Amino acid sequence: MKKIFIPLLTVCLLSISCKKETSVKQPEGNNVTAVDSSAVNKSIPPGPVANTILTDEYVKHIGAVAYLWGWPMTNIHNRKVTFEKLPQPMYKGGIVPLSPPNQLCMLTDYIKPGEREVACPNQDVVYGFGITDFTKDAIVVQVPDFGDRFWVYQICNQRIDGYAPIGKMYGTKPGFYLLTGPKWNGKVPDGISGVYKCDTDLGVVIPRVFQSDDPADKKAIQPVLTKIMMYTLSEFDGKLKTKEWSKTPILPADPKTGNEETKWVKPEVFFDELPAILKEVPPLPGEEAIYGQIQSVLAAAAKDPKIKNLLKQTAIEADQKLIQPLFQFSNVGYPVKDYWTTQSNGAQFGLDYLTRTSCAKANIFVNKPFETKYFYQDRDVSGTRLHGKNNYTVTFAKGEVPPVKGFWSLTLYNEYHFFSPNSIDRFSLGTKNKGLKYNADGSLTLYVQNAPPSADKMSNWLPAPKEVFSLYIRCYWPEDKVLKDLWTPPAVLKG
Repeated sequence: MKKIFIPLLTVCLLSISCKKETSVKQPEGNNVTAVDSSAVNKSIPPGPVANTILTDEYVKHIGAVAYLWGWPMTNIHNRKVTFEKLPQPMYKGGIVPLSPPNQLCMLTDYIKPGEREVACPNQDVVYGFGITDFTKDAIVVQVPDFGDRFWVYQICNQRIDGYAPIGKMYGTKPGFYLLTGPKWNGKVPDGISGVYKCDTDLGVVIPRVFQSDDPADKKAIQPVLTKIMMYTLSEFDGKLKTKEWSKTPILPADPKTGNEETKWVKPEVFFDELPAILKEVPPLPGEEAIYGQIQSVLAAAAKDPKIKNLLKQTAIEADQKLIQPLFQFSNVGYPVKDYWTTQSNGAQFGLDYLTRTSCAKANIFVNKPFETKYFYQDRDVSGTRLHGKNNYTVTFAKGEVPPVKGFWSLTLYNEYHFFSPNSIDRFSLGTKNKGLKYNADGSLTLYVQNAPPSADKMSNWLPAPKEVFSLYIRCYWPEDKVLKDLWTPPAVLKG
């Protein structure tokens, strides 16, 4: 697997900022005063002092680090800037659930092809989506009684790290849950079942509710969907609110929508937006030095048009050379068997800027591993790129389908990481499909190809485009052996 190396300076900065401040005392007596060196350390500025001469290479170096670090948070920031213009929850193009900050919009069925807001959607769950903006108010999310149905709310900060464990795997009870921002110190009203504090001003809430492909289940899920809501604390009255999402108004689709994901991060203006990001996202312990270096370059750029233009060009180059390669699943996370890759710190990235940004570029809004384990594939067992001109099989040995307590699926994405339209409107296979046929020996073979297979294999056919494509396995609420990489997906075999 190709490796993307973070510049050495980043490692040095982290090691400097993480050093423990120790007190060193000189022997007392004979009028010798004890000296506490921690006071000296605390006075050291986190970056170059004002008016320090910055060479071009230094500016480009820090600029590239800033672009890798800030890409995911800028992505969330720009979604918030876009969605706050909406008058109410709406379906963009009749497909994508969007809403103003601090509100939620739920679908009533699987998301359809044509969605371009978030790469790598799935058709195993009914989605909802909402941006949280804690500069306005604390936020209440409603959790209805889902019964035996699998569900999880992804609730993450601006770093796309999860902070509120709410879902079936956590044993969450129905009720009202309060989300607060970093500066909130209000009173928690009666009737709140739990409180979770976000450490950034912005964040995201994404409910996922499992639905099978049975028409009866699509009907049965509707009542509980109406009770999934999000609103500000000032609107909380202790009573369950409901909304008929089937009546959600439609926002016309952008006629310029292309094949790729909406470009949420534009390198040409990245460094104009970055000061706001630094205010919205406080440094984690150990990040002070990086913030100081970035802020010193931004301060210099504000005074010197040459430096400002150099940062712009650095962002454009970093977008092409540093970020774009992370879109390929072969560059995401770490390798397991047969060219599959995975990651083990999704939504809990911490200081792992590389994995955070690669996930944000290739498939943003991944759950924590305990909630969902992901496996990515761009190649067949020989290492050759998957392509629709070939036929492939994926065979799970008897008893070796993904071991989960929730559900599993194998999804196919086109070269842009979106659904590939096909004659039977099928984009994934897994737990939701009640008609899967097992082989006589108990194994399960899925057929991945462009042309339909023979009639006896149609139930297990995952249609592929004529071009290159990728495969993606989701293990919702995975068993321990999945989390420990003791179970990995079978090879993709060329027919």
